[in-house]
Amino acid sequence: MRQFKIQNSKFKIIVFLIFAFLFFNFAFLEMASAELTVDANHSHIKIDFFYHGSIVSISGQSDQNADLIIKVSSPEGHQGFKKKGKAAGFLWMNMGELNFEHAPNLYFLHSTKRLEEILSPEEANANTIGYSALGNHIKITPVSDENEKTKWFEEFVKFKESSRLYANSSGNISLTQKNSGQDFSIKLDWPYEAPHGDYIVTVYAVRNGRIIEQAETKVFVEQAGLVKALADMARDNGVLYGLISIAIALGAGFGVGLVFRKGRGAH
Repeated sequence: MRQFKIQNSKFKIIVFLIFAFLFFNFAFLEMASAELTVDANHSHIKIDFFYHGSIVSISGQSDQNADLIIKVSSPEGHQGFKKKGKAAGFLWMNMGELNFEHAPNLYFLHSTKRLEEILSPEEANANTIGYSALGNHIKITPVSDENEKTKWFEEFVKFKESSRLYANSSGNISLTQKNSGQDFSIKLDWPYEAPHGDYIVTVYAVRNGRIIEQAETKVFVEQAGLVKALADMARDNGVLYGLISIAIALGAGFGVGLVFRKGRGAH
Protein backbone atom coordinates (compact mmCIF):
# COMPACT_ATOMS: atom_id res chain seq x y z
CA MET A 1 0.00 0.00 0.00
CA ARG A 2 2.81 2.35 0.91
CA GLN A 3 4.61 1.52 -2.34
CA PHE A 4 1.44 2.32 -4.28
CA LYS A 5 1.20 5.76 -2.61
CA ILE A 6 4.83 6.50 -3.47
CA GLN A 7 4.28 5.50 -7.11
CA ASN A 8 1.09 7.56 -7.21
CA SER A 9 2.96 10.60 -5.89
CA LYS A 10 5.68 10.14 -8.51
CA PHE A 11 3.03 9.90 -11.20
CA LYS A 12 1.46 13.18 -10.04
CA ILE A 13 4.85 14.89 -10.05
CA ILE A 14 5.58 13.63 -13.57
CA VAL A 15 2.17 14.82 -14.82
CA PHE A 16 2.72 18.23 -13.17
CA LEU A 17 6.16 18.59 -14.77
CA ILE A 18 4.76 17.67 -18.20
CA PHE A 19 1.99 20.27 -17.92
CA ALA A 20 4.46 22.86 -16.64
CA PHE A 21 6.79 22.16 -19.56
CA LEU A 22 3.97 22.44 -22.08
CA PHE A 23 2.69 25.68 -20.51
CA PHE A 24 6.07 27.44 -20.54
CA ASN A 25 6.85 26.06 -23.99
CA PHE A 26 3.63 27.50 -25.46
CA ALA A 27 4.23 30.77 -23.63
CA PHE A 28 7.73 30.98 -25.10
CA LEU A 29 6.45 30.23 -28.59
CA GLU A 30 3.83 32.95 -28.29
CA MET A 31 6.44 35.45 -27.15
CA ALA A 32 8.77 34.43 -29.95
CA SER A 33 6.07 34.81 -32.60
CA ALA A 34 5.16 38.25 -31.21
CA GLU A 35 8.68 39.63 -31.62
CA LEU A 36 8.43 42.97 -33.43
CA THR A 37 11.16 44.47 -35.62
CA VAL A 38 11.34 47.64 -37.72
CA ASP A 39 13.84 49.16 -40.13
CA ALA A 40 13.95 52.20 -42.43
CA ASN A 41 15.78 51.61 -45.70
CA HIS A 42 16.66 55.29 -46.10
CA SER A 43 17.48 56.28 -42.55
CA HIS A 44 20.00 58.98 -43.49
CA ILE A 45 18.68 61.71 -45.80
CA LYS A 46 20.95 64.49 -47.04
CA ILE A 47 19.54 67.88 -48.01
CA ASP A 48 21.72 69.22 -50.80
CA PHE A 49 21.21 71.88 -53.47
CA PHE A 50 19.11 69.55 -55.67
CA TYR A 51 17.06 67.98 -52.87
CA HIS A 52 13.31 67.70 -53.54
CA GLY A 53 12.28 65.14 -50.95
CA SER A 54 12.87 61.40 -50.79
CA ILE A 55 11.23 57.97 -50.46
CA VAL A 56 11.50 56.13 -47.15
CA SER A 57 10.50 52.46 -46.93
CA ILE A 58 9.63 51.16 -43.48
CA SER A 59 9.54 47.39 -43.02
CA GLY A 60 9.83 44.67 -40.41
CA GLN A 61 8.27 41.57 -38.90
CA SER A 62 5.46 41.10 -36.40
CA ASP A 63 3.13 38.56 -34.87
CA GLN A 64 0.71 37.13 -37.42
CA ASN A 65 -2.35 37.88 -35.29
CA ALA A 66 -1.51 41.51 -34.53
CA ASP A 67 -2.70 44.71 -36.19
CA LEU A 68 -0.04 47.34 -36.77
CA ILE A 69 0.25 51.09 -36.32
CA ILE A 70 3.22 53.00 -37.75
CA LYS A 71 3.91 56.48 -36.38
CA VAL A 72 6.61 58.81 -37.70
CA SER A 73 7.11 62.04 -35.78
CA SER A 74 9.58 64.80 -35.12
CA PRO A 75 10.44 65.96 -31.60
CA GLU A 76 7.73 68.04 -29.96
CA GLY A 77 8.16 71.79 -29.70
CA HIS A 78 6.56 75.23 -29.91
CA GLN A 79 4.93 76.53 -33.07
CA GLY A 80 3.32 79.91 -33.56
CA PHE A 81 0.70 80.84 -36.16
CA LYS A 82 -1.05 84.06 -37.06
CA LYS A 83 -4.76 83.99 -36.31
CA LYS A 84 -6.80 85.58 -39.10
CA GLY A 85 -10.28 86.97 -38.72
CA LYS A 86 -12.68 89.62 -39.97
CA ALA A 87 -12.28 93.17 -38.72
CA ALA A 88 -15.26 95.52 -39.01
CA GLY A 89 -17.21 92.59 -40.41
CA PHE A 90 -15.53 92.41 -43.83
CA LEU A 91 -11.74 92.95 -43.66
CA TRP A 92 -9.61 89.81 -43.29
CA MET A 93 -6.50 90.56 -41.24
CA ASN A 94 -4.23 89.16 -38.52
CA MET A 95 -6.10 89.06 -35.22
CA GLY A 96 -3.25 87.87 -33.02
CA GLU A 97 -1.03 84.82 -32.63
CA LEU A 98 -1.82 81.27 -31.60
CA ASN A 99 0.77 79.23 -29.71
CA PHE A 100 0.93 75.45 -30.10
CA GLU A 101 2.97 73.70 -27.41
CA HIS A 102 4.13 70.05 -27.48
CA ALA A 103 3.38 69.97 -31.22
CA PRO A 104 5.47 67.81 -33.58
CA ASN A 105 6.42 69.55 -36.82
CA LEU A 106 5.97 66.27 -38.71
CA TYR A 107 3.42 63.57 -37.85
CA PHE A 108 2.62 60.55 -40.05
CA LEU A 109 0.27 57.82 -38.86
CA HIS A 110 -0.59 54.66 -40.82
CA SER A 111 -2.44 51.57 -39.61
CA THR A 112 -3.60 48.23 -40.98
CA LYS A 113 -7.21 49.10 -40.09
CA ARG A 114 -9.07 52.20 -38.96
CA LEU A 115 -7.58 53.33 -35.68
CA GLU A 116 -10.87 53.31 -33.75
CA GLU A 117 -11.40 49.67 -34.77
CA ILE A 118 -8.14 48.34 -33.33
CA LEU A 119 -7.03 50.63 -30.47
CA SER A 120 -8.81 51.82 -27.34
CA PRO A 121 -9.02 55.60 -26.72
CA GLU A 122 -7.07 55.15 -23.48
CA GLU A 123 -4.14 53.51 -25.28
CA ALA A 124 -4.29 56.10 -28.07
CA ASN A 125 -4.13 59.01 -25.62
CA ALA A 126 -1.38 57.40 -23.55
CA ASN A 127 0.85 57.05 -26.63
CA THR A 128 -0.33 60.11 -28.63
CA ILE A 129 -1.61 57.95 -31.49
CA GLY A 130 -4.03 59.61 -33.92
CA TYR A 131 -5.26 63.15 -34.48
CA SER A 132 -7.75 62.96 -31.62
CA ALA A 133 -5.03 61.99 -29.14
CA LEU A 134 -2.67 64.58 -30.63
CA GLY A 135 -5.34 67.26 -30.18
CA ASN A 136 -5.66 66.30 -26.51
CA HIS A 137 -1.88 66.39 -26.13
CA ILE A 138 -1.14 69.75 -27.78
CA LYS A 139 -1.69 72.88 -25.69
CA ILE A 140 -3.12 75.84 -27.65
CA THR A 141 -3.20 79.40 -26.30
CA PRO A 142 -5.01 81.72 -26.17
CA VAL A 143 -8.39 79.98 -26.53
CA SER A 144 -11.58 80.62 -24.59
CA ASP A 145 -12.90 77.03 -24.41
CA GLU A 146 -12.57 73.49 -25.78
CA ASN A 147 -14.68 74.27 -28.84
CA GLU A 148 -12.30 77.03 -29.88
CA LYS A 149 -9.31 74.78 -29.21
CA THR A 150 -10.84 72.06 -31.42
CA LYS A 151 -11.49 74.59 -34.17
CA TRP A 152 -7.91 75.87 -34.23
CA PHE A 153 -6.43 72.38 -33.93
CA GLU A 154 -8.41 71.28 -37.00
CA GLU A 155 -7.12 74.33 -38.90
CA PHE A 156 -3.60 73.50 -37.72
CA VAL A 157 -3.92 69.93 -39.06
CA LYS A 158 -5.30 71.17 -42.40
CA PHE A 159 -2.34 73.52 -42.78
CA LYS A 160 0.14 70.76 -41.91
CA GLU A 161 -1.50 68.32 -44.33
CA SER A 162 -1.38 70.90 -47.12
CA SER A 163 2.34 71.30 -46.35
CA ARG A 164 2.72 67.47 -46.56
CA LEU A 165 3.98 67.39 -42.96
CA TYR A 166 0.97 65.57 -41.49
CA ALA A 167 -0.70 62.42 -42.87
CA ASN A 168 -3.16 59.85 -41.55
CA SER A 169 -4.28 56.69 -43.38
CA SER A 170 -5.42 53.10 -42.86
CA GLY A 171 -5.10 50.00 -45.03
CA ASN A 172 -1.91 51.09 -46.81
CA ILE A 173 0.50 48.80 -44.95
CA SER A 174 1.46 45.76 -47.05
CA LEU A 175 1.38 42.43 -45.17
CA THR A 176 2.91 39.09 -46.18
CA GLN A 177 1.93 36.11 -44.05
CA LYS A 178 4.60 33.60 -43.02
CA ASN A 179 4.71 30.55 -40.78
CA SER A 180 6.49 32.38 -37.96
CA GLY A 181 4.62 35.69 -38.32
CA GLN A 182 4.14 38.36 -40.96
CA ASP A 183 6.30 40.82 -42.88
CA PHE A 184 5.04 44.39 -43.18
CA SER A 185 6.15 47.34 -45.30
CA ILE A 186 5.04 50.79 -46.38
CA LYS A 187 6.59 53.44 -48.64
CA LEU A 188 6.42 57.05 -47.51
CA ASP A 189 6.96 60.16 -49.61
CA TRP A 190 9.37 62.13 -47.45
CA PRO A 191 8.54 65.84 -47.96
CA TYR A 192 11.27 68.34 -48.76
CA GLU A 193 9.40 70.70 -46.39
CA ALA A 194 10.58 68.59 -43.43
CA PRO A 195 13.61 70.33 -41.88
CA HIS A 196 16.82 68.63 -40.84
CA GLY A 197 16.84 66.73 -37.56
CA ASP A 198 16.00 63.36 -36.00
CA TYR A 199 12.66 61.68 -36.69
CA ILE A 200 11.38 58.72 -34.68
CA VAL A 201 9.64 55.78 -36.37
CA THR A 202 7.54 53.75 -33.92
CA VAL A 203 5.66 50.56 -34.82
CA TYR A 204 2.98 49.30 -32.45
CA ALA A 205 1.65 45.73 -32.49
CA VAL A 206 -1.98 45.79 -31.32
CA ARG A 207 -4.37 43.07 -30.19
CA ASN A 208 -7.80 43.37 -28.54
CA GLY A 209 -7.50 47.15 -28.34
CA ARG A 210 -4.19 47.04 -26.46
CA ILE A 211 -0.58 47.61 -27.47
CA ILE A 212 1.26 44.33 -26.91
CA GLU A 213 4.64 45.38 -28.26
CA GLN A 214 6.44 48.29 -29.89
CA ALA A 215 9.71 48.85 -31.76
CA GLU A 216 11.56 51.98 -32.84
CA THR A 217 14.07 53.21 -35.37
CA LYS A 218 15.16 56.66 -36.54
CA VAL A 219 15.38 58.69 -39.73
CA PHE A 220 18.13 61.31 -39.66
CA VAL A 221 17.91 64.30 -42.01
CA GLU A 222 20.93 66.57 -42.38
CA GLN A 223 22.04 69.46 -44.56
CA ALA A 224 24.96 68.83 -46.90
CA GLY A 225 27.16 70.65 -49.40
CA LEU A 226 26.26 74.21 -50.37
CA VAL A 227 23.02 74.14 -48.37
CA LYS A 228 24.93 73.33 -45.17
CA ALA A 229 27.63 75.92 -45.93
CA LEU A 230 25.04 78.68 -46.40
CA ALA A 231 23.11 77.62 -43.30
CA ASP A 232 26.30 77.60 -41.21
CA MET A 233 27.23 81.02 -42.58
CA ALA A 234 23.80 82.44 -41.77
CA ARG A 235 24.11 81.11 -38.21
CA ASP A 236 27.76 81.94 -37.50
CA ASN A 237 28.36 85.04 -39.63
CA GLY A 238 25.10 86.81 -40.35
CA VAL A 239 26.76 89.99 -41.68
CA LEU A 240 28.78 88.14 -44.32
CA TYR A 241 25.74 86.05 -45.28
CA GLY A 242 23.70 89.23 -45.69
CA LEU A 243 26.34 90.89 -47.88
CA ILE A 244 26.62 87.80 -50.10
CA SER A 245 22.83 87.62 -50.41
CA ILE A 246 22.69 91.28 -51.47
CA ALA A 247 25.50 90.75 -53.99
CA ILE A 248 23.71 87.72 -55.48
CA ALA A 249 20.44 89.65 -55.72
CA LEU A 250 22.15 92.63 -57.39
CA GLY A 251 23.97 90.30 -59.80
CA ALA A 252 20.73 88.53 -60.70
CA GLY A 253 18.97 91.85 -61.25
CA PHE A 254 21.83 93.12 -63.43
CA GLY A 255 21.72 89.92 -65.50
CA VAL A 256 17.95 90.19 -66.03
CA GLY A 257 18.41 93.82 -67.06
CA LEU A 258 20.96 92.86 -69.69
CA VAL A 259 18.66 90.21 -71.12
CA PHE A 260 15.76 92.66 -71.47
CA ARG A 261 18.07 95.31 -72.94
CA LYS A 262 19.31 92.89 -75.60
CA GLY A 263 15.73 91.84 -76.29
CA ARG A 264 14.66 95.42 -76.96
CA GLY A 265 17.73 95.99 -79.15
CA ALA A 266 16.82 93.01 -81.33
CA HIS A 267 13.50 94.66 -82.25
